[in-house]
Amino acid sequence: MPKGPDAAIYVVLRVVSRDRAMIRYALACDQAHEFESWFPSADSFDEQAARGFVACPVCGSTTVEKRLMTPSISRKDRAPQQAAPGAAPAAETPAPVALLSERERAMRAMLREIREHVVRNSEDVGDRFVEEARKIHYGEADERSIYGQATLDDARDLMEEGVAVQPLPNFGDDRN
Repeated sequence: MPKGPDAAIYVVLRVVSRDRAMIRYALACDQAHEFESWFPSADSFDEQAARGFVACPVCGSTTVEKRLMTPSISRKDRAPQQAAPGAAPAAETPAPVALLSERERAMRAMLREIREHVVRNSEDVGDRFVEEARKIHYGEADERSIYGQATLDDARDLMEEGVAVQPLPNFGDDRN
């Protein structure tokens, strides 16, 4: 770790996020290929489609539009329907696949490399991140590269105090 007036403290955080509902859209390209995809919001679909990030899995066309789709509404006032005895089990619906452009896949690969570098070369302090980052910033602990978990509010507080923090990209199981 560099010392002296030019030294920098590299502190990395992974922001804890809550589960978010996703919207499933029935889509079709200009070649009439139909497919489905999931988005965090209607605005997200519009933005991704406008930027050419939504592409047909069959032909690769980025001229994509929403199709009429029957909403899936679950009722809480009825018990789940049971299959009739001797009936064949319903076929499982395949998991939706998010479509990424080549550029976005390359960017994710670079971010994944950054994450792997940080994990290999930093100490995981887990949920003690906020406390440890402050100790390092105020000279109460040795300078070192750390990463861990913090809420968005805690991360903002650290930044307001002048603590150098950055979100650490996390792609989960890379299905999105």
